[in-house]
Amino acid sequence: MFKAAGLGLSWLLPLALAALLSGCGKPTGMDAAPLVLKGVDLSGANYARELALPDQDGRMRSLAEFKGKVLVLFFGYTQCPEVCPTTMAELAQVKKSLGPQGDSVQGIFVTLDPERDTPEILKRYVANFDPTFVALHGTPAQTQAAAKEFKVYYAKVPGKTAGSYTLDHTAASFVFDKQGRVRVFERYGADPQDVAADLKALINE
Repeated sequence: MFKAAGLGLSWLLPLALAALLSGCGKPTGMDAAPLVLKGVDLSGANYARELALPDQDGRMRSLAEFKGKVLVLFFGYTQCPEVCPTTMAELAQVKKSLGPQGDSVQGIFVTLDPERDTPEILKRYVANFDPTFVALHGTPAQTQAAAKEFKVYYAKVPGKTAGSYTLDHTAASFVFDKQGRVRVFERYGADPQDVAADLKALINE
């Protein structure tokens, strides 16, 4: 009798152990594997955390209200000859390439040239790329504060005629996950397929 009882216990022990380990899908305290991102991984960055500016319709917008979507934010200006329109056009195309998942992507354009980029100009500008894109416009002081928070460089470069100028500025997009945390720095000129891969990974995270 004793021998039979011992055999029964030795048979049940592996099953009990297996049930314990598989009960929650993974051992307690273990984190999911981190995403492998194509752009520069900014996860855990201590900047690019806050932004509050009026949009092209005069409504105050903040990063927090876009939670639930993957946010792609770009600083530029409407008279930018190449970098800004190329970036916005590529973002619109990437969003379209994602099919139904593209509805989870929100593009935001923040002007670094509030003196010339009026809300009316910004409204027409972003609508040329995607009707869902939002443009943000602040005072010069608000613009400076926003650029500082995101570590974005910009400076006026005098033009050939009196009073004319262009802007040198950081040429990259900041990507936020659905919890509103900055996650990726996408440099200008990045392969659109790589950008699409990053956005899809964050949508499915």
